[in-house]
Amino acid sequence: MFVEKSAEISADQVYRYLLSRTWKRDGKVMTFIMLNPSTADAAIDDPTIRRCMSFAEREGFGGIRVVNLYAYRATDPHYLEFPIDAVGPRNDDTLARIFTENAVLDEPVVAAWGAGAAATRGGGGAARIGRVLELLQGYPLLCLGLTNAGQPRHPLYVRGDAPLIPYPGEPT
Repeated sequence: MFVEKSAEISADQVYRYLLSRTWKRDGKVMTFIMLNPSTADAAIDDPTIRRCMSFAEREGFGGIRVVNLYAYRATDPHYLEFPIDAVGPRNDDTLARIFTENAVLDEPVVAAWGAGAAATRGGGGAARIGRVLELLQGYPLLCLGLTNAGQPRHPLYVRGDAPLIPYPGEPT
């Protein structure tokens, strides 16, 4: 299967704002919102990207887009705790653009940031999640299940046959 690959990465390679994979040009695209980008780029897929592609293909989609709560590229989410601009200077603009495209094209958005997102940045992750939900402007979210804390599960930590279910929003 031929896959067209692209990514929007900052010139200094510090931030990845968007990653896209398309295998059917006329197919709808599934967007995943995760915590932060790792090593995947315009040429390389990491295990998370391959798993997202598998879920989207299973559901009959022709591609994926991956955006993140934080655009800072790190193989370990603990690096988000350092005094850096983990969100990234263009991340909210990118999220707003992608979410608008999803709404216009009636394409699904899957919350998939995992268990630790709310606790990142000294507990400030919950506020970041709230900000991203604001950018969605009420657009319905799906997820691959919920953690015990009510957060959307990460694609690597669910079974391959996990169903997509509505994401109820932030737990109170």
